[in-house]
Amino acid sequence: MEDSKILANVNGRDITRREVESFIRSMGPQGNQFNTEEGIKKVCDELINQELFYLDAINNKYEQEEAFKKELEVLIESALKNYAINKVLSSAKISDEEVREYYDSHKEYFKTPEQISASHILVDSEEKANALKKEILDGKEFEMVAKENSSCPSGANGGSLGRFGKGQMVPEFEQAAFNSEVGEITDPVKTQFGYHLIRVDEKFEPSTKSFDEVKEQVKSQLLALKQQEIYLNKATDLKKEYKVEKFY
Repeated sequence: MEDSKILANVNGRDITRREVESFIRSMGPQGNQFNTEEGIKKVCDELINQELFYLDAINNKYEQEEAFKKELEVLIESALKNYAINKVLSSAKISDEEVREYYDSHKEYFKTPEQISASHILVDSEEKANALKKEILDGKEFEMVAKENSSCPSGANGGSLGRFGKGQMVPEFEQAAFNSEVGEITDPVKTQFGYHLIRVDEKFEPSTKSFDEVKEQVKSQLLALKQQEIYLNKATDLKKEYKVEKFY
């Protein structure tokens, strides 16, 4: 298989493509820059260097130095803490029944309010807005008028503002938009930004997300809450077993 392909050998130890790709993944988003054949080679070069330093450390018996032993103790302690915590948290389980019960009793959390998608053209005068509206009513495409005249960055996209709900736009704009019919071009609407011609492209009625849509999200949230509860309860029990003194 491709991922088991040997890319290098250092003193008898193979470095495989799988190992290189695993190292790249461990870098998180920064690793994306190495997801090319050239990047693979660069990372492999780094793993070769690391292996050489490891061999040099063994040859010089660095593991017997007191400084290393102290550093190793810190690493072991940290790893053991994390292992113990993860071992406790692994007992947390959330059933499908618990997820369904939460969903059924908290449906208000999964409601999507009324929304619209709309486009607009922004200019600096009412006269200009009226003139542009006439051009549109006479047959010129709204999108073209927006690209040629709108001072809003959305003009580059034909004036499209995408989908939004109430409370996301200034009051004057919102009122005009939500009171308009789909496809209707409003009269000029004055706001602090200038004069808008608004066209509602689509309306979306209030809705509630289905159980299947939110199941995994709810399950993750409930699992996190249960893990937190287990963690705190275990910490409380341990405080009864071991002496704790606070000086703050």
